[in-house]
Amino acid sequence: MKIKKGDTVKIIAGKDNGKTGKITQVFTTLNKVVVEGLNIHFRNLKPRRQGEKGQRIEYSSPINVSNVMLLDPRTAQATRIGFKTLESGEKVRISKKSGEVI
Repeated sequence: MKIKKGDTVKIIAGKDNGKTGKITQVFTTLNKVVVEGLNIHFRNLKPRRQGEKGQRIEYSSPINVSNVMLLDPRTAQATRIGFKTLESGEKVRISKKSGEVI
């Protein structure tokens, strides 16, 4: 998976199409990511004890990694990701649009 925690991404499919956000969690085995503040779902909880009120909890649910694209650090546009080996032998991610190291 080419996307990591902390990357800024743009949603390219689904109900939040066109919105941007930061990745908070990555599930590599499921090929899903959680984007902060996007793909919001609600869970209704019943009261546990008498006299207590029920709750409506909202949370960001995972979205498939194929529905997000990384934002280019220089142009702030959605871009594909490639890999490049530097002279020092270090493997880094690069932006396909600008060629800049991410």
